[in-house]
Amino acid sequence: MPPGAGLWNRPRMALPLEGIRVIDWTIWQQGPVASVMLGDLGAEVIKVEAREGDPGRGILRAQGLDLSDRPNFYFEANNRNKKSLAIDLKKPEGAEIVRRLTDRADVFVQNFRKGVAARLGLDAAALRARNPRLIYASASGYGPEGEESGAPSFDYLGLARSGIMYACGEPDDPPMAIAGGIADQMGAVMLAYAIMIALFARERTGAGQEVDASHLGSMAWLQGLGLSARLMLGRALPRQPRRSAVNPLWNHYRCADDQWIALSMLQPDRYWAQFCAALEIPEAASDPRFRTMLDRMMNCTDCIALLDEVFARRPRAEWLRRLAEGGDFIFSIINSVDDLPDDPQMVVNGYLTSFDHPTFGPTRVMGIPVRMSATPGEIRLPAPELGQHTEEILIDLLGYTWEEIARLREAEVI
Repeated sequence: MPPGAGLWNRPRMALPLEGIRVIDWTIWQQGPVASVMLGDLGAEVIKVEAREGDPGRGILRAQGLDLSDRPNFYFEANNRNKKSLAIDLKKPEGAEIVRRLTDRADVFVQNFRKGVAARLGLDAAALRARNPRLIYASASGYGPEGEESGAPSFDYLGLARSGIMYACGEPDDPPMAIAGGIADQMGAVMLAYAIMIALFARERTGAGQEVDASHLGSMAWLQGLGLSARLMLGRALPRQPRRSAVNPLWNHYRCADDQWIALSMLQPDRYWAQFCAALEIPEAASDPRFRTMLDRMMNCTDCIALLDEVFARRPRAEWLRRLAEGGDFIFSIINSVDDLPDDPQMVVNGYLTSFDHPTFGPTRVMGIPVRMSATPGEIRLPAPELGQHTEEILIDLLGYTWEEIARLREAEVI
């Protein structure tokens, strides 16, 4: 049993979203991850794909990566726990299949540009007229209102428009991108949140509704404290220069082995004397430049230069041991993403787990980031092959016959 697997090996219980059906007409990351989150919690997610497939299926091959012996991590992470229905929505019979599926669904998720759904008869008005209990969820770039509500957006533009490119790095750095599809991922989290609230509201009122989560709104919320400072103080929280951080005990330092350690002591006077003892610089505790928080603030450049020199004397593991033994300090290692798979806290809490991939065998994947003691989510299905469940969905859910399916294939509807 892999570390952390015990979290998921409990007696089988109903998953919290069992019985909820989601029609997922999304591509790339922002929309697909929202429906992944619902699928992880038990929803039946039917992914509606064009007959050529979600473009996320081919993005890594287009970059020259050989995927012959490993899963497509991009598509797998964004589409696990889903079934795939491959269909040509530009043909009237194809769009009607999706409308019929939506008649039997709880949630419809889409992330196409404004107007695309309406041209195909898959807009909120059309679908909710047939199924008033439907939650119609849209992932957008800039929100549903305003002149730019129909403008295209990708993750990079979500980073750019939201201000976060100016929130990381040193004060004089140019705008800095963040790797990993952060705006897409955050937009997906907020869209899943909106869908869950809409489902809860439907339990009270019996009525569905439309929900929208955008790159801009989601990334602004992620920076809620900085934006609140701008709104109430008249200025955002500035980028903090590391070498002159006003609280040297709220900073990060390079150790002798080129590994970094982060300190996070918001009430530094409680810790300063013991901290100096642990670092073997007891004289700094009584140095008039550093004696109090205000002293250290006024002389922060000198204080940080001293701590830089001290931390550079020993490898990080030695400093971790000394700090753990020397007092009730608040600190952590600084990980890279490459370090996360081996972080014991990631593993023991199930933030990483594994499942048996039908093609590649045991495969480590991201786990489920929230803990629920009675109804934890689970990974039941790998990302589907293109159109893998088309016949199953048409026959079992919509009552099509094999003769009708043959005709749809011949007409290139499916």
